[in-house]
Amino acid sequence: MVTKSKKKCCLFLSLLLILHFISCEPLVTQFEDLEDGHMYTARSLTSAPTSPDTICVMTWNIRFGAGLIPWFGDSKGSRVILTESEVFHNMNGIAAKLQSVQPDILLLQEVDIQSKRTAYIDQVQWLLDHTHFNYGAYAAVWKAQVIPSDGLGRMDMGTAVLSRWPITKAERIALPLRGDQDALTKHFYLRRNILKTKIALPGLEDFYAINIHTSAFSTDDTKKQQLDIFKSKLDELVARNIPFVAGGDLNSLPPNATVLDYCMIDKRDDESFHGPDDDPQHKEGSWFGPEITWLQDLYDNYVAAIPLDEYGANESHYFSHTTDWTAPYDRKLDYLFAKIPWIVGSDSTHQDARQWSDHAPVSARWEVPK
Repeated sequence: MVTKSKKKCCLFLSLLLILHFISCEPLVTQFEDLEDGHMYTARSLTSAPTSPDTICVMTWNIRFGAGLIPWFGDSKGSRVILTESEVFHNMNGIAAKLQSVQPDILLLQEVDIQSKRTAYIDQVQWLLDHTHFNYGAYAAVWKAQVIPSDGLGRMDMGTAVLSRWPITKAERIALPLRGDQDALTKHFYLRRNILKTKIALPGLEDFYAINIHTSAFSTDDTKKQQLDIFKSKLDELVARNIPFVAGGDLNSLPPNATVLDYCMIDKRDDESFHGPDDDPQHKEGSWFGPEITWLQDLYDNYVAAIPLDEYGANESHYFSHTTDWTAPYDRKLDYLFAKIPWIVGSDSTHQDARQWSDHAPVSARWEVPK
């Protein structure tokens, strides 16, 4: 027997297929292994240091300007579409924080540019026009004419790099897709990337800022594959003796984290985990036990803005994410790495920015080699 809900689903998918064949654009954007990033310039340029001895680098998952609104896809809420005023309110808060810290280079994750859920606001351009940054580069992670889930509609979300100085080259490097999804879900799902940008930092012939946002909910080794590719791109720069800063939302815990299981913290009221009849036993993205060593190679080969011993001595001070808006941050997912050491004691995990995202920005100062 075919139920009404199944008939509606089949009809909707049929309409999507018709749209796909008659449209000039593909329903869901596919990407080549290597593509150019989309370049941006601020409406009005501001002066930038001409011979900096140090630069401030920040990474921030800004949650597409949703602030702490309980969105259905990454929290225990039910909201899907945000109002323009809500988005502008949160973007103003993000801009105010950026103006307060004054980072020179910013690695952004979960930034929307043409998405129905955020009133089609180009958040990259908006931030350039309302902060001290002059140049930007963007690489889409989730781009589709329509996402057939809960009324999401048009989607264009990705990663971005903002800089005081010109970005002379931007590459979108494709990362492996999740291997634990059915074909239909995978077709409409996120396509992760590395955004590799070359920046004209005064005093250096070559300099790169590299941004990544790895898989959040994979239950296989997709995230490990993505992290390995990330490290390989850093290794390539080291082999050519090119300085860089790198980081992002790695959706992974430090190797010496003391809490690995967040299933019961992250679960919704209608979910059950850890019971004898529960299948799966663990919530996607909340059980880090099998992957706790996946960042070890990065820590062993590169300099973390927050070294493991400092993190281990005061874990909560460095927590940068939570899924519970009523509780403090409870895990660290956001990182900065380089080959040349960061200035000791210059790091900050800005937990005071809690109102503007479910992630805290992380910043540190880096000494420009002479």
